[in-house]
Amino acid sequence: MKSAIITGAGGFIGGALTEKLLSKGVHVTAVDIDKNKLSQRFKHPNISFVEASFDDYPNLYNLIKDSADVFYHFAWQGVFGETFKDYELQLNNAKYSCIALETAIKLGCSKFVFSATNNEMEIKKYLLSNEEIKPRYTCIYSTSKLAAEMICKTLACQKGIQYSAGMIAMAYGENNRSQMLPNVVISQLLNKQSPKLVKGNNSYDMIYIDDIADAFYCIGEFGKNMKSYYVGHRQLRSFREIITEIRDILAPDVELRFGEYPDNLDMDYSLVDLDALYNDTGFECKADFRDSILKTAEWIKANAE
Repeated sequence: MKSAIITGAGGFIGGALTEKLLSKGVHVTAVDIDKNKLSQRFKHPNISFVEASFDDYPNLYNLIKDSADVFYHFAWQGVFGETFKDYELQLNNAKYSCIALETAIKLGCSKFVFSATNNEMEIKKYLLSNEEIKPRYTCIYSTSKLAAEMICKTLACQKGIQYSAGMIAMAYGENNRSQMLPNVVISQLLNKQSPKLVKGNNSYDMIYIDDIADAFYCIGEFGKNMKSYYVGHRQLRSFREIITEIRDILAPDVELRFGEYPDNLDMDYSLVDLDALYNDTGFECKADFRDSILKTAEWIKANAE
């Protein structure tokens, strides 16, 4: 891979991948809604910037001047909290993902890589079940991700561009300005507050941002056509074990209030091959958990506002 286009390049994951590819000598065309912020963050001779909101996507082909080997699509609005309930927003995300793929085809890119979510496994489990289901609001988000995946796969297959995706486990790390669970729990522990949690005996996974960037580099470079890869650890732990270790690292004396909320998510990891990304590309999570949690906590303290 000598060149790449990244939508959402100013975001948490898109930004980390941008830095990773630049360190590998890849020329990056960074696409996001604020060109000035992009240019302030990425001061590198091997990057160009394109300012575009979703409203500009129908004309994205004319805004991006050069083709690239790989087109990475990370732009997605509403990835936590109340935005999960906004079905119009989530369905529009899927639509613009399809427009991004068609842009990649027009530009002559060899491969399109989509940023998916491991929450899609919950939807697949429901689709395979004949029992009564009680979907969470998160399912609106993950269903839109799954719909975008399937439509993009179809378009890619029919129009002759390679397609790969990465289904990301719960992400954490520096530059994550969301109120996703790791940030909330870490913030509470730093403030000596007792987090209210689910019982937490179900399998769970959290992946550090540096590992995510490495994974998507490997998917872009070596990922097989029409495959969606699980981006996380090959060996899973329980939610309780992971959160307890975070507590032990940051605030050993703080009580964890497991069981305050009902377990409403039991991810069926049998629906995904945890080893596929390693087998096809050699990727393995390398981040030391203690070190990465401490780095994340330091960033959260420095950006508490």
